[in-house]
Amino acid sequence: MQTKTGITKTQKRLLAIFVSITFLFCLLFVRLIFIQLVSGGKLTQRAAEQWYRDLPLSAPRGNIYASGGELLAGNVKAYDVYARPNAVTEKARAAETLSDALGMSLAAAEEKLSERRSEVTLARRVSPEVAESIDGAGLAGIYCVATYKRSYPYGSTLSKVIGFTNVDGDGQNGLEGYYDRYLSGTDGYLYAEADIAGRETDGDTRYVPAVAGCDLELTIDADIQSYAESAVMAAHAEWQAKSCSAIVTDVRTGGIKALASYPSYDLNDVPRNDIELLNLLSKNTLITDVYEPGSTFKIFTTAAALEAGVVGENSRFYCGGSRTVDGTRVRCWRTAGHGSQDLAEGVKNSCNCVFMDLALSLGTSRFYEAIEAFGFGIKTNVDFFGESAGIVMKKENVKNVDLARIGFGQAIAVTPLQLITAVGAAVNGGTLYEPYFLSEVRSAEGDVVYEHAPKAVGRPITEQTSAKLRELLVGVVEEGGGSRAAVDGIKIGGKTGTAQKYENGAIASGKYVSSFVGFAPADDPKYAVLFIVDEPSGYTYYGSLTAAPYAGRIFSRIADGENWRRADAEDKVYITMPDVVGTDQAAAVAELENAGLVVETVGSGKVVSTTPAAGERVAVGDVVLARCEDST
Repeated sequence: MQTKTGITKTQKRLLAIFVSITFLFCLLFVRLIFIQLVSGGKLTQRAAEQWYRDLPLSAPRGNIYASGGELLAGNVKAYDVYARPNAVTEKARAAETLSDALGMSLAAAEEKLSERRSEVTLARRVSPEVAESIDGAGLAGIYCVATYKRSYPYGSTLSKVIGFTNVDGDGQNGLEGYYDRYLSGTDGYLYAEADIAGRETDGDTRYVPAVAGCDLELTIDADIQSYAESAVMAAHAEWQAKSCSAIVTDVRTGGIKALASYPSYDLNDVPRNDIELLNLLSKNTLITDVYEPGSTFKIFTTAAALEAGVVGENSRFYCGGSRTVDGTRVRCWRTAGHGSQDLAEGVKNSCNCVFMDLALSLGTSRFYEAIEAFGFGIKTNVDFFGESAGIVMKKENVKNVDLARIGFGQAIAVTPLQLITAVGAAVNGGTLYEPYFLSEVRSAEGDVVYEHAPKAVGRPITEQTSAKLRELLVGVVEEGGGSRAAVDGIKIGGKTGTAQKYENGAIASGKYVSSFVGFAPADDPKYAVLFIVDEPSGYTYYGSLTAAPYAGRIFSRIADGENWRRADAEDKVYITMPDVVGTDQAAAVAELENAGLVVETVGSGKVVSTTPAAGERVAVGDVVLARCEDST
């Protein structure tokens, strides 16, 4: 009886609990229905109006400067535009506003605002004016976030050196890419409560400031760069070449003072939609590509022979127009021959037979030791992407006929940077320096983070050999094939080069690379200049005619800027280049000639540009180039 009574009481308790729970559940269910049906709209609105935004704070990218402090790459204020599709209350008006402001189609704007994502990127790096027009529309769910856009004050200048960034501001190529680790800052963020339009409210905030990237100072001299840019553009116009290039280095340090190549492109208008064109225009072939140096390589054959003692001032050579080596007849460029000549005459005449004799006298082992000592077949370790090591035949495969050809600059391929770096060692007293672009890295606060010291990496010849070599190369400019590089009032040494090009392993008919490499002041060299004309048009393709005059033009401008000219130099009258851009060709020519200048024109119609540019210093009697509307 007790057991039965106990079970009954337990059941009663359980029943009471069950009824209570059921009652509470019903109340909760009714409440949920009320919230959903009656208050749902209000709560949804409140949820949209109170949300937390993690806003990125873009770090300014470090600036890039020339050695004199000129700004080469900097930043301008820009904005990224975002949308929260669920928070956009006026989709039609928003789409129309965005279409007008951002230059996208109305359909594209509508599609963006219809995406089922919490946040959509509408545009990157728009101008402050565009951002202002969007903000001024007062669109809920649309907001603009401040950031930075890369800016290049000099446009196409140094385009193949500086490189460019992607839309996110990350370095892609050139020095922008190579030194991205210094230039990139660290983004900060603002974690803030915001309303439906993305505006901050009075809620909680957390702020982590952005850290700006470091600034770079390059070895580039802005003045010398402008001289080189002007020269390559003028040469390209005159010779209608595939490309024209120039490098200027400080032979005392290895620092690169100028590097110019044309055609180029404007860093502020990168052709990102044409990858093939972009790769072509942005590739720095002076560092990445090789070519057969031709007679400019005779500098190193001469240096090696002098250093080894296999040739002296009284040595004599005979050129009958060719040499037969290993049963193969190898011709001199002058088929009639140069006859009997000493070393100085052989260098001035650029006689192939002389340099074949020197290379064969050295033998493969000694000549190859010299080639390697000058850095050929080895990367220079320049601070740049994609450097080539050049092409040097394996020593064990070299026959005498190959050795003879290498002696005058065939059967070997070098980069232009390798060549001018080696020339620096040949004429500076015998020290091979590693070439470089970066001089110094500074924090945003101005503290020096890194400072480059010139790095000597070898000593291929003695000071005595270097002095003798300089004397021989001065003779080339004063009396030999490099005479068109001569500049009144300064002593220049150098060597011309003309080499045939190869395509698919065979000589390409009618295609040449013409060049001149020189140094000045010859008594105490400071700068070396290499000027290259790739595939000049017409019958005139020799480096002595196509490249040497433009190298001389660069030396002349440097001499004026650094006061090199001797007191007994011919007096010149200097004027400011008149501005004739936009003027009819005939009127422009008349104005320039009246100013005492010799005018060359390309095309017809109104003048679109001149070399030198308006405002530059020119000497009365200088040749200037005026490009007109239909020039190519």
